[in-house]
Amino acid sequence: MEISLDYYRVFYHAARCGSLTKAAELLYSNQPNVTRVIRLLENELGCRLFFRTNRGVQLTPEGKILYAHVEPAMAHLEAAQQELTMERELRSGSLSIGASEVALRCLLLPVLKQFRKRYPGVQIRVSNHSTPQAIAALQEGLVDFALVTTPLELENDMRMQVLQTVREVPVCGPGLNCPDTLSSKSLAQYPLITLGRDTMTYRFYEEWFAKLGLPFQPNIEAATADQILPMVKNDLGLGFVPEAFLEEVQPEEVRVLSLTIPEPRRDICLVQKASQPLRVAAQEFRAMLLSGLSL
Repeated sequence: MEISLDYYRVFYHAARCGSLTKAAELLYSNQPNVTRVIRLLENELGCRLFFRTNRGVQLTPEGKILYAHVEPAMAHLEAAQQELTMERELRSGSLSIGASEVALRCLLLPVLKQFRKRYPGVQIRVSNHSTPQAIAALQEGLVDFALVTTPLELENDMRMQVLQTVREVPVCGPGLNCPDTLSSKSLAQYPLITLGRDTMTYRFYEEWFAKLGLPFQPNIEAATADQILPMVKNDLGLGFVPEAFLEEVQPEEVRVLSLTIPEPRRDICLVQKASQPLRVAAQEFRAMLLSGLSL
């Protein structure tokens, strides 16, 4: 037996109101139409659901049995509709981002701040990953999208958009005996601090040094990009960091060096899984990223 959900909806409101006329008002209908639907439902179920009183209508014993099942079902449907409406209007919802450290500090933070200000009801989760880890999380459906730096290795179902180019500069501590300007050959004369060999940053600099005809032999491999500057400050070696990382560093703590060759540049990219539709909050955040919105 297949009975229209609209029949149950009319029955639900009539039972709650105790009046077919009031139910009709709530349903933007009229009393004869509500009466007709109730009669159809009673015919389908083979029993009476209401009986008339001086004050309106009341449920029969069979009607009470039906209402005990219909009431929670309608409550769940109304709650689902309300939740979807709130998410559509960005009064609720969630956003999950996998981000590399460079992408987080050079691009993501100001946009997150503005998004949070506009949509305080949306829950935000940012996972700080290396580029391969962020791509893996996206592939597994754990994040809505990934914000990472080149170089990238993507599967066929991934699509990428470049958002910003980042210039990385060589830096050293005040106690490291290093000239203010370095040639390509002199780079190999100083201890080098870089990220670990399991990162795309390591591969990027390995290829960059190879193009210069230099061996790439880091003396220290850091676990995160944030660890490089403290090591540099303590004269443990020379490192390459994005310019944005130096905004809160005092001039006496770190020396920014020049190169006789162009500094290495990398792109911050937005990566999505083509087969994974974005939720409303993720769609809005992506639009803000692509518009270059920041404070």
